[in-house]
Amino acid sequence: MPALKPTDFIARIEWMGRVPLGDSGLRSVPVETLELGFDGPQGERHAGLTRPSCSRVTAQHVRGTEIANARQLSILSAEELDEIAAKMGIEALDPVWLGASMIVSGIGDFSHLPPSSRLQAPDGATLVIDMENRPCNLPAREIESEREGFGKRFKTAAKGRRGVTAWVERPGRLSLGEPLRLHIPHQPVWTHYDEARAD
Repeated sequence: MPALKPTDFIARIEWMGRVPLGDSGLRSVPVETLELGFDGPQGERHAGLTRPSCSRVTAQHVRGTEIANARQLSILSAEELDEIAAKMGIEALDPVWLGASMIVSGIGDFSHLPPSSRLQAPDGATLVIDMENRPCNLPAREIESEREGFGKRFKTAAKGRRGVTAWVERPGRLSLGEPLRLHIPHQPVWTHYDEARAD
């Protein structure tokens, strides 16, 4: 029996971008296609089979430790992006400011998709969702440089809406407007989940 269940939930690619190599900032550059290798999107600063550990995993690894790269892409939903902007009191958030790899539409509560879910394109290109991407101050700085006074509102407004990080399971090409089918792990939620995550 397959361990992953194809669903009828489809995400549509609305926007794509790359954070350029050698660029020290967070901003991404809009693109119409993403060429994906096992190491992530070509020409993307966050690509690579490994990466230095960051604040997401300091409970497991000292910052800067070389680990497998499960953060090759940053994917957000258009619906949640609109919710963040509304909570911030701003007309819209440019994905460029967030360093986004992709904005998709069509799947509700996108930021809380089960870890290890897949998004699969028609040609078979497949992304594995690692985990929720928690808000940080890097996008806030970019927003502040464009809309003075709004940057500090981002972190709170984006809580639970910042999208997910993902890595490439099967290479291929992604294009604007393309559908991505959601596949989820075929297993129940762990019985002790709420107990384990309690503060």
